[in-house]
Order: sequence, then structure tokens, then C-alpha cells
Amino acid sequence: MQDFTAAFRAALDLVFRMDADLMEIVGLSLLVSGAAVTLACVIGFPLGAALGAGRFAGRMPLLVLVNAAMGLPPVVVGLTLYLLLSRAGPLGPLDLLYTPTAMILAQTVLVTPIVAAITAQIVADLSEEYRDLFATMGMRRTAQAATLMWDGRFALTTAVLAGAGRALAEVGAVVIVGGNIDHVTRVMTTAIALETSRGALELALGLGLILLTLSLGINAALMGVRAAARRLSDG
Repeated sequence: MQDFTAAFRAALDLVFRMDADLMEIVGLSLLVSGAAVTLACVIGFPLGAALGAGRFAGRMPLLVLVNAAMGLPPVVVGLTLYLLLSRAGPLGPLDLLYTPTAMILAQTVLVTPIVAAITAQIVADLSEEYRDLFATMGMRRTAQAATLMWDGRFALTTAVLAGAGRALAEVGAVVIVGGNIDHVTRVMTTAIALETSRGALELALGLGLILLTLSLGINAALMGVRAAARRLSDG
């Protein structure tokens, strides 16, 4: 117990004095996850809007595929990207393996289905409410999707935050394609796993505290967005 208390105090000291190694790991984590969530939104929002408001051949199989992809095993995604990015793979000449870019790609693959599926559900629900209005106005599907996206912008924030939570907590895929290289590709989750296995609890606990704080912040933001959306709909 005394050893744990000492490690916890040392972890708090690392956090409060903003230890350089700790902040470097946190900064890279936020950079990788932020870039991945941004890319996932660029892909997932239009895809989700098309699935939610569109009526085209193959829509239901694609919707099922997107929803199923929400549960993709991270290690399988990491292994697939590893094979694609390795020297012998088709993308080997790009020399992306064991770089932050490869980690961003891995997280983007994992987060995009989440953003797309949530967006599709939100847009589909709103589409039912606006069906008669759209029919009266004779709006095209693209205009309908844009209108629904704007009207559901607060609800769509939940997709962004859910994706951010998934990205920050990811470890399996990023450790495979990133290699967990010190000062290059080491992020919070991979560093926690490594330092814990080494018995270096101070850094692991410090990173764990920051990761937990970010997770709580994301969940608090989700609750706030949902409350704001309810107030807006009631008003």
C-alpha cells in the first residue's frame, strides 16, 4: 500500500509540474486522435447523411455493414493496415509504417463507422419528421440531407464525442502500426501498457489520470449536448 501511495504521489507530481515526457505523450495522443476524428467526420457525416436520408439500391446492406463495422476488433484493423503498409505490402513505398500517420489511419478506420452510424440514425429520425414538408417543397435528396444535418447539428455532436472517446481509448491497432516507439509513436494507452509491464507506475498512473480526466470530460460534454438538444427541441 505504501508503494502504491508513493507511486500515486509521484504521478500527481508528474502531472502538476507538467513533466516533459508525459506532456509529449499526451500531446501526440491528442494530435493523433484529433486528426483521426476529423477525418472520420469528413467521411462519416456525408456517408451517414446519405444512408439516413437517401433511397438507393444497396442502402440497407451498406447500413448493416456500417453498423457492423462499429464493432471491428482493433487488432484486426491494425493487422490489416500493417500488411498494407509493410515493405511487402501495396502501400509499402509510402513508408508510413511506425509513424503517427499510420496510427491516424488506424483510428480513422475505427472511428468512421461510429460517426456514420450515429449520423445515419439521427438523420433518419429527423427525415420522418420532415417527410411531409419535404414532399410539399419538392426538395432534392441532397438538399434534404443538408437541411437535416443542419437541424440535427447539436445531436451530431454526440457522434464526434463518441468518436473521440473511441480514439483516445484505442490501443490494439495503434500499437501494431505505430510500434510504440519512444518519442515517435508512443501515445497514452500504449505508454500505460508498457510502463505498467515495466513496473514504472508513476508515469502509467500519471497518464491514466489524464486519460480518465479526458474521458470524464467527453462524457460530461455528451450529457451537456444532449440536454441542450432537448431544450432546443422543447423550445
